[in-house]
Amino acid sequence: MDTTDSQTMAPDSADYDLSAIVVPLLKGVVYQEDNPGQWHSLLCLQAQVRDYVVVLGLELVLDESEGYAFLCSRPESDHQDSHIKSPRLVTRRQLSFPVSLLLALLRKKLAESDAGGGDTRLIISRDEVVELIRVFLPAGSNETRLIDQVDSHLNKVAELGFVRRLRGQERMFEVRRILKAFIDAQWLAEFDQRLASYQNQLAGSGETSDE
Repeated sequence: MDTTDSQTMAPDSADYDLSAIVVPLLKGVVYQEDNPGQWHSLLCLQAQVRDYVVVLGLELVLDESEGYAFLCSRPESDHQDSHIKSPRLVTRRQLSFPVSLLLALLRKKLAESDAGGGDTRLIISRDEVVELIRVFLPAGSNETRLIDQVDSHLNKVAELGFVRRLRGQERMFEVRRILKAFIDAQWLAEFDQRLASYQNQLAGSGETSDE
């Protein structure tokens, strides 16, 4: 049997640098669209990556169809909210209430977009985000302050990696599909009940102060 042909058809995983794959995962989310070469290496080495990160108390979450991968705490060592996973090996930060609300609203929009069978990319404008949040604000809320707060919340959500600004269009955002991995189907099924709770909390506080 000619081993040369078989090696050409199926490259040995030793040809890939494990550290060059693990380090980006430790820093955050790895997307197929951002670095196709790195993504291909991850697919070839995913078994080795899983074995490597397990000693750190982490597990690899890889969604080949959606094109993203990240590390999260293993279930037995994960003491955070069961509905939200952390994709990074860093100190977890408590999200402010308005940012949590915005993430929930964006997750619902993503589900509605998927159900409609349209473009897999969900593009949303800053003005649309303002309208999404407006219904949860007390009557008579200051418009200028609302817009300033939405900008602040969107900056935070972008920093977390759940949205990104479109190049050359500062007021347009793409909702990244990795949001589906952080807010699961069970959480979404309870969405209406949670939103009612959010609305009551906002009505009681009278404002949407950030962190």
